[in-house]
Amino acid sequence: MATQVALGETNEQNAFTTDFVPIEQLHLDARNPRIEELGEDLSQERILELLWREYSVDEVAMSIAQNGFFPHEPLFVTEESDKLVVVEGNRRLAAVRLLRQPELRKQLQATSLPNISEKAANDLGLLPVIRCKRDTIWQYVGFKHVNGPQAWDSFAKAKYIAWVKNSLGIDLGDVARTIGDTHSTVIRLYRAYMALQQVESKGVYSPDQRTRRHFSFSHLYTGLDYPGIRAFTRVADLDPPKTNPIPPKRLKEFGELCCWLWGDKTKGKDALIRSQNPDLRRLDEALQSRQGLSALRAGYGISVAVDIARGDTALFREALLKAKQSLQEARGKVETGYSGEQDLQREMAQIMAIAEALDGDMQRIRTHSRSRQREGRRRPAGRR
Repeated sequence: MATQVALGETNEQNAFTTDFVPIEQLHLDARNPRIEELGEDLSQERILELLWREYSVDEVAMSIAQNGFFPHEPLFVTEESDKLVVVEGNRRLAAVRLLRQPELRKQLQATSLPNISEKAANDLGLLPVIRCKRDTIWQYVGFKHVNGPQAWDSFAKAKYIAWVKNSLGIDLGDVARTIGDTHSTVIRLYRAYMALQQVESKGVYSPDQRTRRHFSFSHLYTGLDYPGIRAFTRVADLDPPKTNPIPPKRLKEFGELCCWLWGDKTKGKDALIRSQNPDLRRLDEALQSRQGLSALRAGYGISVAVDIARGDTALFREALLKAKQSLQEARGKVETGYSGEQDLQREMAQIMAIAEALDGDMQRIRTHSRSRQREGRRRPAGRR
């Protein structure tokens, strides 16, 4: 049984043929960009485990158990090493395998999945597939998973874009136009991925150093647009894109950035960045000051490094503004929040005393500063 399915300009004939293939002949893809532990020697069991644990296969399985496998959404397969490898649709294949094989569900503790009838299991024995080559469907995969309805995480996106650019020789501008990217996301992902590959190939920072197996690649590709991080790493501009965007003399600094982003378990250092907002912005602020950079390198946390980078004048101004805001908020609630409590009256008296003392300090410093300025103006030029 076969039908013609048009998919746009994805091959010379502008169409693919859908066949139905026994599920036993289909293999999960070890080169799936979402699988971090890439390698040709990954077993089918290991790939299935990774997909189940990390990529919500249960949601797909529940849908298939309820509605069956939609024939109008075929798997895309390619023939490699005499095997039919699924290059698009791995989660669906994993879901069907789990539904049809109770022993697999038990092995993976997939207890949330329902038991299906023998007829339903037989119906899932043949799956619709389209035979293709990897390089003929990059537009479809790119649109669907990079900028489309089923987006991968940022690292998988970047890896796929790098493969399309470096292996297929497709211009990044063409990639962006094909998948509808109007925000330079494609080229930003590519720059960050190639920078990471560069430091890894030079032995500056490796995946084994990360304190967590899952790492936030988005911190890197986002941070490379921040002025402090850009100046610190000297990473190349987006146009033109480069396969080695880090200047050789800045590889060490880029390695330091990776350590701050994701930690270094070989040195017992935790990552400084917990969340993109506000931690990444605060790291960028610290890197815009020599004092802040020195604090980071000395092992201080982001908060300390930022305070040092800002300097006492900025911190003093910030503290005054916060105090003013807090007092304004308190006054707004005095009618409903204060009922004559003596302890609150004592707190207010202490605040007044602190404010008067602070005002006296500021008046004294200002008077002394003006006196020094007048003395400087009166002093003869030759005695300065």
